[in-house]
Amino acid sequence: MPAFDDTQLTESVIQSFASAPDPRLRTVLQHLVKHMHAFVRDVDLTFDEWLAAIDFLTRTGHKSDATRQEFILLSDVLGASMLVDALGHRDQSGATDTTVLGPFYVGEHRVMPSGSDLGADSPGERVFVDASVTDPAGRPIAGASVDVWHADRDGLYDSQKPGYTVDKPWLRARFVTGDDGRFFFRTVMPNSYPIPMDGPVGELMTAARRSEIRPAHIHFLIAAPGFETLVTHLFVAGDDYLTRDAVFGVKPSLIVRLEARDDPTTPDGKPAQGRWHRMPYRFALKAAG
Repeated sequence: MPAFDDTQLTESVIQSFASAPDPRLRTVLQHLVKHMHAFVRDVDLTFDEWLAAIDFLTRTGHKSDATRQEFILLSDVLGASMLVDALGHRDQSGATDTTVLGPFYVGEHRVMPSGSDLGADSPGERVFVDASVTDPAGRPIAGASVDVWHADRDGLYDSQKPGYTVDKPWLRARFVTGDDGRFFFRTVMPNSYPIPMDGPVGELMTAARRSEIRPAHIHFLIAAPGFETLVTHLFVAGDDYLTRDAVFGVKPSLIVRLEARDDPTTPDGKPAQGRWHRMPYRFALKAAG
């Protein structure tokens, strides 16, 4: 047997996947090995550092559950989530820009009628989201499902709160667009907030002395037959963290300037609760295929 050669080791591992029957799997695994080995050589990774990385990834898995995905959070803060999103949406052809899903999407939400208040007992300024779903040419899309979720004034999602159950959503709902493509709802003003810092990702951010803050936003996941599913946010204009989002998710087209109103009623004719803000937006979906 010839003397051990670490370069030959890399080539041997790459070739070990050469018989994988799925060509895409074969390509991904071989490139993973190639770049992972190059990284280990480039930083001259020590045994203790390797053990620390294994422990970090193990604890990341243990921190993940049905209502929190620490691996998605890790992908987000490393910019991998936005890179995958960018590669998958190079040409939006007039459709609304995409951004990250985030770690707090918990699956299909309960359908509520337009005009519902997602957080009637939540403190903070009130917002009336007045939106529509169309194709890129502006033609309305009826029957589109629109999942909505966001954090409260303290920066917490419902799934982070003690006693959370999926049958009692808060600041979270699904709407279905009408014949005019419109949907609308009331909620509390979203605020900027820190990503969860009580797990391995938080340790990483602290060690790197990076900002853990996300700018104020509302999540949207919009689906309709014949169109690509849209995962995006709307960000509040003027937020101090728009240019330093912890997960790199801000795109200029998704920043919305809210309209402050003193009208006694909201656009759907219902009484307003004092001063409120209108958040208008038209979401455009890209045709599937």
